[in-house]
Amino acid sequence: MYIMGTKTLTIMDDVYGMLVDNKLESESFSDELRRILSKKRTKKLSDFFGILSEDEGAGMRKDLEKIKAANRKLLIKKLGV
Repeated sequence: MYIMGTKTLTIMDDVYGMLVDNKLESESFSDELRRILSKKRTKKLSDFFGILSEDEGAGMRKDLEKIKAANRKLLIKKLGV
């Protein structure tokens, strides 16, 4: 059985600011840290915003359009349209 206690942590001001900015309105700092550090945490789609540059995103979009066009041609060929 684990008895809940409290601990005092010393963190830098910028890290505290990051915690404050990341904390959900309804959660305590302990809840926030538990959410962040949980190994079972699933990522939200918004966690991935900004990981690609504009150029990388444009390149991926261009590649996807090429794939879609190739798939359309293949489907038309298979359907004999």
